[in-house]
Amino acid sequence: MEELYSKAETLALRRKHIGSSCKVFYAKDPLKIVRAQGQYMFDEKGEKYLDCINNVAHVGHSHPYVIKAATKQMELLNTNSRFLHDNLVQYAQRLTATLPEKLSVCYFVNSGSEANDLALRLARQYRGHQDVITLENAYHGHVTSLIDISPYKFNQLGKDSKKEYVHVAPSPDIYRGKYREDHPDPASAYAEEVKKIIDETQKNGRKIAAFIAESMQSCGGQVIPPVGYFQKVAEYVRAVGGVFIADEVQVGFGRVGKHFWAFQLQGEDFVPDIVTMGKPIGNGHPMSCVVTTREIAEGFGASGLEYFNTFGGNPVSCAIGLAVLDVIEKEDLQGNATRVGNYLLELLAEQKEKHPLVGDIRGVGLFVGVDLVKDKQKRTPATAEALHLIYKLKERQILLSADGPYRNILKFKPPMCLTMEDAKHAVETIDALLTEMEEATGMKTENNASTNVQCKRKTTEESSPPEGASESIGHMNGAACRQENEIYSKKRSVPSKRIRT
Repeated sequence: MEELYSKAETLALRRKHIGSSCKVFYAKDPLKIVRAQGQYMFDEKGEKYLDCINNVAHVGHSHPYVIKAATKQMELLNTNSRFLHDNLVQYAQRLTATLPEKLSVCYFVNSGSEANDLALRLARQYRGHQDVITLENAYHGHVTSLIDISPYKFNQLGKDSKKEYVHVAPSPDIYRGKYREDHPDPASAYAEEVKKIIDETQKNGRKIAAFIAESMQSCGGQVIPPVGYFQKVAEYVRAVGGVFIADEVQVGFGRVGKHFWAFQLQGEDFVPDIVTMGKPIGNGHPMSCVVTTREIAEGFGASGLEYFNTFGGNPVSCAIGLAVLDVIEKEDLQGNATRVGNYLLELLAEQKEKHPLVGDIRGVGLFVGVDLVKDKQKRTPATAEALHLIYKLKERQILLSADGPYRNILKFKPPMCLTMEDAKHAVETIDALLTEMEEATGMKTENNASTNVQCKRKTTEESSPPEGASESIGHMNGAACRQENEIYSKKRSVPSKRIRT
């Protein structure tokens, strides 16, 4: 395919006409991507890259079935939802069938940010309350209402940026958080932190409208809440008239493998009051949805204010949404997420035993994080090393991102068609690069001997897989492979530019 502009010309025109706050991946040498297929992206030279970043192209880039559905409907009609059309109701019916029964009313919008903004409106209208509890390092969207409840964003604006109606609870992170894997009941302990916030706001005469959390934190560092946490939080929040909003924008639609929705990892006894979804819903087409209960929806309608969205729920978007659901089912992409995700976790667990830089592996299905550390005992984030690694991976045509509060978490959230061969190739490349980095800094020589002895002992003592491994969930941060060390004493320069998703 002949390109209109050279890469240099494209970059120059972007700098001229696109706002400087709109960043690109790999700023020192951005990629110009001209086409994609499945789990691969191709640049203007035809070079192929394994895409481990894109949780938007959920069923694979340029999926022919999705394209055909979109084209067929676009040739017939695209209009707004004030006209009756079967696609809208069929899609609502199919989508709600994947959720617990009480979540039965849909509002279709165009992006995850729109969905979360509308969820806040629903929550606040329900009881007339205003305050919101969010989590440390949370990110829920780019519009003003969501920047206000996203510490991942508003903390960059200074210490006075948090609004008085926003309350931040500790992230339920059992690797880096306040209550860790050695705590007897981290779920209850983290939930009690939310209860303390509720009690304090009540004393101050404030009223909680909602608790909002990603079902698994993505930008917050691939954090998987301990089972039971959401149930207890929901109990505390509902007791004061608030609702529980589960943000599934990044982690929904079967990515966790065993379940269609990540909140279902908490157990059958947990059902949110509002669920938001986006990114993967349209496989790259701009669409999203809010699903809630009949009671909350009727409360929203009781205000007398009509809700209308020009493009939300249009026939083309609904046709695409239906096609995505079809592909997930027909190609058994949930099963693939479990099989490939388990394999990826196994391979990465081997790297944790082998490399001093790998502090923790955590994940479910095709949502996996690798926590890089300078010191396994102190869990010191290896920020520069993580960013250096993803640049080196890009040179080897593997696209991966680093995120989390310290930008030291390697994030795997690829298209759901990723294969075991792809996983093996990615991990083997990471292995080789980590070896190079450790040898170049002396870290491997100084520390690896004691690490291997400790890890061998752990393998002997605990030869059976950890409980829950068969359900494609892992959090592999056992104490046996930690050690005191002062690594990177002979550090070489590594890039520290932030690469964001």
